[in-house]
Amino acid sequence: MRGPFRWSSKWWPGVIPLAVLWAIAAWTDTAPLESDLVAQSTAALKDIVLDKTRITVAGRDVTLGADAFSEQGRRSAVAQVEAVPGVRLVDDETHLVPEAKPFVWSAERDVVRVTLGGSAPLPASKGKLLEAARAGLGGVEVADQMNLARGAPARFDNAALLLIDQIGKLKDGKITISDDKVSLSGMARELGGREAIAAALKNLPEGFSVAANEIRAPPYIFEAYKDPVAVTLTLSGDVPDNNVHATIAAAAARKFYSEKVVDNLKASVGAPGGFAAAVVPALGALSRLSTGTLVVSDREVKLSGDALYDAAANQIRAGLTKDFPQGFQLKADISVKPPAAPVDATVCQQLFSELLAKGNIRFESGRADILADSAGLLDGLIETALRCPTANIEIAGHTDTDGDDASNKMLSERRAQAVADYLVRAGLPADRFTAAGYGSTQPVAANDTDEGKAQNRRIEFLVR
Repeated sequence: MRGPFRWSSKWWPGVIPLAVLWAIAAWTDTAPLESDLVAQSTAALKDIVLDKTRITVAGRDVTLGADAFSEQGRRSAVAQVEAVPGVRLVDDETHLVPEAKPFVWSAERDVVRVTLGGSAPLPASKGKLLEAARAGLGGVEVADQMNLARGAPARFDNAALLLIDQIGKLKDGKITISDDKVSLSGMARELGGREAIAAALKNLPEGFSVAANEIRAPPYIFEAYKDPVAVTLTLSGDVPDNNVHATIAAAAARKFYSEKVVDNLKASVGAPGGFAAAVVPALGALSRLSTGTLVVSDREVKLSGDALYDAAANQIRAGLTKDFPQGFQLKADISVKPPAAPVDATVCQQLFSELLAKGNIRFESGRADILADSAGLLDGLIETALRCPTANIEIAGHTDTDGDDASNKMLSERRAQAVADYLVRAGLPADRFTAAGYGSTQPVAANDTDEGKAQNRRIEFLVR
């Protein structure tokens, strides 16, 4: 009879290689299985919208972690993995994405970037909004600060995409969706932008409404610059329409008797009421300056430059305040040009003749009332008279041949006197001027054409 079983020291070392082979075999069988289960589980979830999905496998046990966007989606994800062949157990570590109450999304534009913030309902929605912003904003930096959250209103994507189109029309500002209410604030990039945004908001998806639209229009700006060196008047900026454009261009041509008018105006919506009624007299004031700038920004009128003499500066300030439509404000920065050097009588006559060759003093038809369009020319004549303080000057009035001789002579005298009175009101001594009327007796052109008659209707300054 044999004794108790004992390990033989001769064969037990063979157990070690056997154990190693068993471990290798177990590993080589398990690793492919686990990889296969990961692949099959991932494939099973391809039609379910999840975020932060992670799948790990130990043997035939699967741990599923993910953020789901509905309770149904979360349960469906777990069920799909449980149904994968070979899976023994699913450890459910899924969670619902937090719900946003209220559901708020925003697009904000500053000087350098557009920031999308708040909540998006799905990863696909988030990607779609980012893509639309980057594609539609012409290279502007787009910063993504959106979180994922449940609770979006129906048709959220459509509403947000429409609003991203509007952010491109802003210079700066913010557009917000709060549940189904839309709020907008900021400054439109261009004139007409505010109106374009308001029109687009009418196409918001059903169920959405505008709670606040505080988009402001950019300033409505008209500018005019009188350059004595280039002898030009440059008009730039905005006018309401072609009719107002034509009115302003015609007024400029009448008031600026010697300057070439460079017209860079463009028609734009958004002009304040009374725009033309403010711009036309403001151009008249600018015509009285030797050099100057006029800027009309909404209802604020800024006029700066040099008047030709002291009384003109005071007249310009007082006249504009009186002539402006209600609601317009004047900011005048008017200095007085240093007086030019005195000249003798011969040069004085030459200067008068040169000025009057460029433009005529204009009157009401058949009357002696001087039109405001002539203020710039008259100021030039006054400046010249100040340069020859000892010269006596005859102001001679002339008419065309329309009407009878007696009436024409009387009208020419009254017009000459009106000019003399204008010069005296500017501070010149009355005893330096003599008003004379010659009617139609001294024509400079034939009276058989309108152009000839216009040349004959004139005022002359004669140094005596």
